[in-house]
Amino acid sequence: MYTKYKHWLAILVLTIATLTSQASSHREAPLIADDPLADNVDLYAFRSPDNPSTITVIATYVPLQLPHGGPNYYSFGENVRYEIHIDNDASIPGDEITYRFTFKTVNEDPSTFFNIRLGKRNQKSLYTMERSTNGGETWIPLIINGVAAPYNIGERSIESAVGLNTTYDELRKRASYNTVLGETVFCGPVDDPFFVDLGGIFDLGDAPRQMGEPRDGLACKNVSAIAIKIPISTLSKSGDFPRGVDDMFSSDFVVGVWASASRQQIRTLSKGGESYSGDWIQVSRLGMPLTNEAVIPIGKKDFWNSLSPYDEISDTTLDQYFYNPELALYMDDDLFGTAVPALSSLRIQRNSLQSFDFGNGQDGLYGLKGSEAVAGTALDDAVFGNLLLPGPGMPRSVDLWPAFHTGVPNVPPYQLATGKQGNPLAPGKPFVNNFLPNGGDMLRLNMGVPPTPRNSADFSSLGLVQAAVLGLTDPRYNQDAEPQLIPNMDGFPNGRRLEDDVTRIELQAVSGIVLAAVGLWYDDYMHGDSSPVTQDLLDVLTYSTGVETNDAAFEFRFPYLANPWSGDGECSGQPVDESGAPMLKLANLNIGAPASVNAVNVTAYPNPFVSRANIQLNLEKSSEVLIEIYNNQGQLVEKLSGNQPSGRSEMTWKPEQLTPGWYFARVTVAGASQVIKLLNQK
Repeated sequence: MYTKYKHWLAILVLTIATLTSQASSHREAPLIADDPLADNVDLYAFRSPDNPSTITVIATYVPLQLPHGGPNYYSFGENVRYEIHIDNDASIPGDEITYRFTFKTVNEDPSTFFNIRLGKRNQKSLYTMERSTNGGETWIPLIINGVAAPYNIGERSIESAVGLNTTYDELRKRASYNTVLGETVFCGPVDDPFFVDLGGIFDLGDAPRQMGEPRDGLACKNVSAIAIKIPISTLSKSGDFPRGVDDMFSSDFVVGVWASASRQQIRTLSKGGESYSGDWIQVSRLGMPLTNEAVIPIGKKDFWNSLSPYDEISDTTLDQYFYNPELALYMDDDLFGTAVPALSSLRIQRNSLQSFDFGNGQDGLYGLKGSEAVAGTALDDAVFGNLLLPGPGMPRSVDLWPAFHTGVPNVPPYQLATGKQGNPLAPGKPFVNNFLPNGGDMLRLNMGVPPTPRNSADFSSLGLVQAAVLGLTDPRYNQDAEPQLIPNMDGFPNGRRLEDDVTRIELQAVSGIVLAAVGLWYDDYMHGDSSPVTQDLLDVLTYSTGVETNDAAFEFRFPYLANPWSGDGECSGQPVDESGAPMLKLANLNIGAPASVNAVNVTAYPNPFVSRANIQLNLEKSSEVLIEIYNNQGQLVEKLSGNQPSGRSEMTWKPEQLTPGWYFARVTVAGASQVIKLLNQK
């Protein structure tokens, strides 16, 4: 009987895990709120401002970390697969490139309850980074035993001789790695780069607050970040690099990016530990910010987390929440607009051009379906089928739906009203093309758009909204409909920069700002008016939640994120005394500085090679080096080892009877490994 009971219990556990362990962003779904280590927080994808030949993708996990959250500080989960997915070809289902990160935790000094002591780290996160280009069938290791940056516990732990005897900037610098395929990688804690008045937003839409001052609910909070800088030539469908204005609108440079976290299906608890087994199940995902947080209703959030963007092609259960978003109910006085006074300046077009109603449940532009008016436009069934005009009663299928689910094509009506002469369906000024109709919710980016300099007077955290304003009103850009680079065309929702105020932009989008940009003006615009800049439009453009910038300045260089807040600081990270005055730096106690973490940078030449390959090293200090050579079947074919001096040195591999083809050299120094790819043409 007991054996039978155990059998049925196992089946029950498996069934429950299958049905419910599907769970993204700041604690926004019920199941994932109980599993913070696997919780996607945010996702960013932008053209690197200091190296425009690359794209930077940042995925953050583990929300709302307290800087002083000891003794067990926050880290990546050991039994979680963290993945960044990239799609660049709408003709092929699924991801073209996937990066996978798996972590393990090492305690270097289990005899202490401190996290850091005398040069040793506990809860030290080591990781393996792998890459797949065939849908996950095979994986190539790029980094093995990479070391994530430590938690910024405090000055004694980081800077004093009884701690790590270095600076946090130096530790973070050592946590960046270069792969043989050209990526630059960073993993570790950072200041949460998202900024929003969480308290106000979720207090029934009280943003900006009607009573009291707005406040950034994420100020002084940290998250765990995975950042990858990737060459555009690696990500583009053609393998090419954008070179001119035309490439800003080329589909060859459009990518869709999403991030996920997965766990194994069954968790077994034992005395003093736990184990995992079974199939891997996606429990969290993220593409467009705030989708699951503010679009999907609470009863569907866990289900949404279980899907991939590609599942959303066949499973249309959640489409209705984009066609008729709940937030729009509170921007319409005929519905519940008067119940949310903070959003009073945001109002939907109910009678745009005295013809079109975009209120929830109305038809929007559907009445034009099949007519001559939409012939040759993106709304023509002969162009994109019924993708953008699927049916009556789905008014936001023409603006919110493409923003979240397909991207926007450079086809009328999705061009600026500049040059349209009053007809929103006519060709206008090219504005953006990030159209990738290969799935659902992803962050879509056209990599051909150059980055707007962060020190430019035109740079704006309003992203494409500000680009539209400039294209419609600025004499530098509104004189004709010719394609040209407008500042902030590289901003959200064309990708997402760290500085972009996505909460404000998305609320403006729900209020119809995209419709206005293409010429479907607000209700107070009348035919014959000399200017479309009406009071309703100004109200939407000047709306603010009250929190418009991050609480810490972003860096100009990779990984661009601000350092994590320190556990001994008062938000600023600077220790203070009882009066609030900054404390003096700790004196060096001369107890003996610990050995610092050894940094290694590995390259090889010639590559491809014929008779010999020279593996170059650049070591911080003299160290024992082990090089293991594997063939493409994963078999070890040779080992090289020896003590190498600090600075630049090299070790030579001279294969004798090897088959021409690809080989992998794993270089290990002081427990950290890096993998480089070698091609033998003998």
